[in-house]
Amino acid sequence: MDTWTTSHERVLARRSAGGWMFLLEAARDLRATGAVAPSSRRLGKLLTDRVREESGRALTVLEAGAGSGAITRVLLPLIGPGSRLDVVDSNPRFVGHLRHLVDAHPAPAGHHERVHVHQARIEHFDVPRRYDAIVSGLPFTNFDPAQVAAIMDRYLELLHPGGTLTYFAYRGTRLARSLLASRSEARRHREVEQVLAAYQRRHAVGRWTVWGNLPPADVWQLRAPAAVPAADSAAEGRLITSR
Repeated sequence: MDTWTTSHERVLARRSAGGWMFLLEAARDLRATGAVAPSSRRLGKLLTDRVREESGRALTVLEAGAGSGAITRVLLPLIGPGSRLDVVDSNPRFVGHLRHLVDAHPAPAGHHERVHVHQARIEHFDVPRRYDAIVSGLPFTNFDPAQVAAIMDRYLELLHPGGTLTYFAYRGTRLARSLLASRSEARRHREVEQVLAAYQRRHAVGRWTVWGNLPPADVWQLRAPAAVPAADSAAEGRLITSR
């Protein structure tokens, strides 16, 4: 049996183990995990399309809230020579699983010099680089509005000018919380959606719905503002000074 075959079998075993791990972590803390099943293939494709389109050049990519690695598996083959993928999750059990997943992956992208797994909360993730693309798997509607704003601001700070942030939001969660949760929980959920809507109005460049996901999800793509040319920046400064 050749090396690729045995490596491929290890990947399949890890994928199965990752599904069980996701269910266990969801049972342990559904609010932090944010779902009852890993992301579907269709959702994974939409979240990573931007990276796939640009995979012919060197890219810096950040995946936040990687969980059991459903999206990481899609990203790994797209990280070519000269590119870098930083994978971030705050759950130590997920982080351990993600490191094993990267080590066992048969594609060259699994090499340590290209892919790095970090245990951190993204709003506290401090790196000396910016990213061409950020893929977020964080369950925003499970967080407080102020935390969501801090995370979104951090994403925009971490992006190169013109870089993209792609994230998803489950459909129907507001109705479910209004029917099943306390009044304060329903209000928190509504306020989080308002925070996200403000960022969408300013930066969104695309939205798609994945009905086959569990639960169905909307995928949003936001673009960081382009850099202001030096001449325009100086002119703007003169205008502000003259007021």
